[in-house]
Amino acid sequence: MEPENSTPPPPNSPPKQPAMAVRIGSMTMRNPVTVASGTFGYGPEYADLVDLNRLGAITVKGIGPEEHIGNPTPRTFETRGGMLNAIGLPGPGAQGFIDKYVPFLAPYNVPVIVNIWGKNMDDYGKVVEILDDEETVSAYEINLSCPNVKEGGSAFGTDTDSFSRVIELVRGKTQKPIIPKLAPNVSDIGAFAKAAEDSGADAISIMNSYPAMAINIDTLEPELANRTGGLSGPAIKPIAIKLVWDAAKATKLPIIGMGGIYEPEDAIEFMIAGATAVAVGTANFTDPSTVARVIDGIEDYLEQKGHSSVADIVGTVKA
Repeated sequence: MEPENSTPPPPNSPPKQPAMAVRIGSMTMRNPVTVASGTFGYGPEYADLVDLNRLGAITVKGIGPEEHIGNPTPRTFETRGGMLNAIGLPGPGAQGFIDKYVPFLAPYNVPVIVNIWGKNMDDYGKVVEILDDEETVSAYEINLSCPNVKEGGSAFGTDTDSFSRVIELVRGKTQKPIIPKLAPNVSDIGAFAKAAEDSGADAISIMNSYPAMAINIDTLEPELANRTGGLSGPAIKPIAIKLVWDAAKATKLPIIGMGGIYEPEDAIEFMIAGATAVAVGTANFTDPSTVARVIDGIEDYLEQKGHSSVADIVGTVKA
């Protein structure tokens, strides 16, 4: 029997849309979809192609303490099922980002996640010290796993002690959410996920591109000037799914999953594996409409399955 004061819904009323918002520390994303650092520039590059206000967050290219040129060309090479890149983290530096890009990003009603990197441990702290007073900067993704620079980053990301020290250093510089980006080429991703949690991280992102190489059989030379680079795209998605699943068993931190997301189904698979949010990466180069299609597809899936919230599907894999 219904309570006397209950009011039945009007006939033929539209079903309530599922709640799409997710939380990463103190940051609220209106939906669980961002873009992968290095695949979306700093925002202006895609503003004529994508409604930036639709994104759950904008994750910008890597920012170091000072301007950086990056690696020599050729820096990209297309492979079957993906792309090799050895861009080398070129960027304007922390102050250059503030001067050139913050005025563009500030009017948008969307969180901005800044990917930060350094050649040594102190560099990470310097970047945060310069950026932290900017209200436009909502969170920091700590790049501890880039395979395309010879110093810092990847070395910190494959040793749990130095990995933890970088996170603790950044944690001491800011109250904003910090999101270490984990390296895929480690023996136990769960150990790094747990180390991130113990060191004060608010979330983790998985995964960065996978160290890889291609050789021209006529010239006998590597296709990349850097010789090796990072593989991204559909070929790495099954690896990324397993790493997210492994990490989700080791930590309670939210996970931002990425690697080969081209369709809504890819993003949904990451979430079922344990990701709270996802990032579209290489697909932005071939079809900038992918990120909007993924957002719509997740919502459609939730409606079809009768879910009231995107949180309903996170970590639901039967394994």
